[in-house]
Amino acid sequence: MKPEPRPGQTPQGSVTGVVILGGAHGTLALARSLGAKDVPVWLVSQDTPLPGWSRRVRRKFDWPGPGDPNAIGFLLDLAAKHGLTGALLIPGGDGEVRLVSQSIEALSLAYKIMLPAWDRLKWVCEKPLLYRRAAELSLDFPPTYRFGSIDEAERAAIRFPVVLKPNMGGGDSELARAKVIRADDRASFDPVLQRAASEIGVDNVVVQELIPGGGEGQFSYSALWHDGKPVAEFTARRGRQYPVDFGYTSTFVEVVNRPDAVDAARRLLVSIRYEGLVEIEFKRDQRDGVLRLLDVNPRPWSWFGLASAAGIDLGAMVWEIANGRDAGRQTMPRSGTSWMYLVRDMVSAAILISRGRLGVGEYLRSFITVRAWATFALSDPLPGLLDIPVTAWRVLTRRVLRLSAHEQSGQAGSNLRNQ
Repeated sequence: MKPEPRPGQTPQGSVTGVVILGGAHGTLALARSLGAKDVPVWLVSQDTPLPGWSRRVRRKFDWPGPGDPNAIGFLLDLAAKHGLTGALLIPGGDGEVRLVSQSIEALSLAYKIMLPAWDRLKWVCEKPLLYRRAAELSLDFPPTYRFGSIDEAERAAIRFPVVLKPNMGGGDSELARAKVIRADDRASFDPVLQRAASEIGVDNVVVQELIPGGGEGQFSYSALWHDGKPVAEFTARRGRQYPVDFGYTSTFVEVVNRPDAVDAARRLLVSIRYEGLVEIEFKRDQRDGVLRLLDVNPRPWSWFGLASAAGIDLGAMVWEIANGRDAGRQTMPRSGTSWMYLVRDMVSAAILISRGRLGVGEYLRSFITVRAWATFALSDPLPGLLDIPVTAWRVLTRRVLRLSAHEQSGQAGSNLRNQ
């Protein structure tokens, strides 16, 4: 009698393809990496259409999103109706990560999943728990405040400037969309906290002292983990960001060697027996030189395409691991290799040049090292061609028009750092 197949596998034991839930630039890069290996890729998304324009995506399915009460039923029905049973399910957004991790047992009836269950993953996803675990492991992070009420926050002695973050990414609140909002003093802090508290509750708002400096001091650890240890890993530096003073997103990222980031990341991930793709963000505090932990992204990140350009094809490695094969020995990443989000980097560079913080020649020389672009690829040109008008529209509707609305209602001083 033949043994029953494990959940998420065909009777032959091989994975049938990859279903990616949500995401934008990181999802696009992952789809391209997998598609180059002739791996079938399906996209399930209710947000940006960008990855769905890729020729590497076989089909895009619209769905109500990870917050819908029937999200799990939708995904199980999708597998049954469209022959996706046995596919590897990879969440591409924060809300999707939480959904999949919290529902691994149910989703594993149809999909293979490379992600820890929520009782472990929550320790790096929920920021209060992340910083508690960091303290237990003697990892540095910025001084952080958390309040039980607005009154408590109003009485607290806060060292400004600070940033406000949601407890966890995902959702459609103002704070969730912005990811972080800066407040330089009490006058700007109080109204921002009150609006955030009215949407998600004050106990879900994390207030953290702002580490001075721009993106040049921000570093990331990027990796694929399996069975509680790294399969492949490298570190990178955020050379430029948008907006330039407090970045919503990276615009120029380059491979650098940061052993201290590797050491800190390993200690954190070992503590939860991590599994899957991950990016961990740090920032070097220019006041004391200490590298401080900021956030963890247990999903494909925006500059995921830099990995394969640097000689570490994490997408291909995920596929090998999912099929029970050896991913091969990691090669050394090509130091200095860079990734660029051209549309927004041009804006960031123009601002930095006007402020005297970047030379024209230095900016032009940075193109020499670019081996990966956020959207453009010769073998898959459509996303890159459509990205410019889509980005312009998103900036107009999500930033310019919203700012105008705030001004009309007397809320122009909110210091939004939105997309």
